[in-house]
Amino acid sequence: MHIVYLIREHYPLLTKSEKKVADYILSAGKQIIYNTMSDIKAHTEVGDATIIRFCQKIGFSGFADLKIEIAKEDFSQKQAQPLTGKYYNEIASNLTEVLRATVGLLKEDTLDAAIASIGQAAHVYIFGVGVSGNTSQDLESMFLRVGIQGKAITDPHFQAQVASLLTEKDLVIAFSLSGKTKDTFDSITIAKSNGAKVIAVTNYIHSPIGRSADLVLQTAIDEFLNGGSLAGKVSQLYICDLLVQGYEKKNNINAIELREKVLRSILDKSID
Repeated sequence: MHIVYLIREHYPLLTKSEKKVADYILSAGKQIIYNTMSDIKAHTEVGDATIIRFCQKIGFSGFADLKIEIAKEDFSQKQAQPLTGKYYNEIASNLTEVLRATVGLLKEDTLDAAIASIGQAAHVYIFGVGVSGNTSQDLESMFLRVGIQGKAITDPHFQAQVASLLTEKDLVIAFSLSGKTKDTFDSITIAKSNGAKVIAVTNYIHSPIGRSADLVLQTAIDEFLNGGSLAGKVSQLYICDLLVQGYEKKNNINAIELREKVLRSILDKSID
């Protein structure tokens, strides 16, 4: 790995504090791309300036620049691996594996608590930005199948405004694969300060968004450089469907009747 070579090449030139950063990065490997500066400081007990000087000594402008280079190397290595079969079979296999991994992370008691929270909420808001914002809109549409008028909000400014007016009777479902999306984190922080309950759908329980939430439902896809991949979307949508179908079963919803109402409302919008 090129980064490993760079660190070892410059290691004798590093100060004692900078060597702590180097040692931690070497031990963490590619997982360092999911760390923040705060994570590095917590593990090495050094300051921001030391981390930045270390990055600059090995040829990068800062920590973000270093993480991107590590992610590029890892992505390139994966892309260079020869396919064992047809590419469309490989894609299908990867998506199947993502679903299996998501199921493996599922905690039934947490899912049950999340479904109960949806039923108890006076209003349900769904926060997300970027691709996770698209998933928020998908969940809004899916909720209609079981009679829930959830509201997806994907504009960060509007999220903050809505969050400022929430109460303990309200629920926020927040999507972020990384769990570190600043806009979403800021919005749920405001919502929590007003007493609202928060369900996070994220890869990482111990991420800032995961730690802030009352309940966490985990997705299972690492995509620092490959943001917006279908695999990440599929993992999120699987959780969405669990929430919708779980709510339907728990509350004995007459889904056929609701689906009929929705269908009749749009029948005249079809071209004969």
